[in-house]
Amino acid sequence: MKKIFLLFILCGIFTTVKSQYNAGVVLEQLLKTDTTSIGQKIEYPDFEEDEVSIYKVTIQPGQSTGWHKHGFPVFGYVMQGTLTVEVENKASHDYSVNSSFSEVINTMHNGINKGKVDVVLIAFFMGEKGKPLSEH
Repeated sequence: MKKIFLLFILCGIFTTVKSQYNAGVVLEQLLKTDTTSIGQKIEYPDFEEDEVSIYKVTIQPGQSTGWHKHGFPVFGYVMQGTLTVEVENKASHDYSVNSSFSEVINTMHNGINKGKVDVVLIAFFMGEKGKPLSEH
């Protein structure tokens, strides 16, 4: 009886997820989190004019972003190479191809390409219209 009930529940969940889009559309979750890469709670600032910016970022071998910080949530997806992110007073994190991450907020950090090929990532900035994406 338990198996039949569990099967019924699973079928209901599958039907609910599948019915969100037409047949032939597959959702692959890349990131679902409520914290940054160092465990900070993600909170959206109350900006006067919200603005989302999406950038393709290429970091050549041996180069880095330079130390900077963001006052709002930023999310990344690595398309090529391995990105090393150093965080002030914390350990560094490596993000390889097809990995997603939530950047630290109001914390200095530096993205470095220690590899031999370009690091290419897509960055999603949840910022404010007319304001810079980062502070140095």
